[in-house]
Amino acid sequence: MAELDAQGLKCPLPVLRARKALRDVAPGEALTILATDPAAPRDFEAFCEQTGHPLVSCVEDTGVYTIILRRKS
Repeated sequence: MAELDAQGLKCPLPVLRARKALRDVAPGEALTILATDPAAPRDFEAFCEQTGHPLVSCVEDTGVYTIILRRKS
């Protein structure tokens, strides 16, 4: 599973970096993103709705969001 550490980055950088990272992920495979921006859950939900990549999960733990996307087939 591919990972992207976007901790410390503010909107829109986590989404832009994830978009770029997804290019290197095979269709159907997952990308895990770590982010600290409080807007990240909303931003990634909107990104997934716009692009069709499924949002698998979004969990917050002590200010760090772990967001898992699956590249659409």
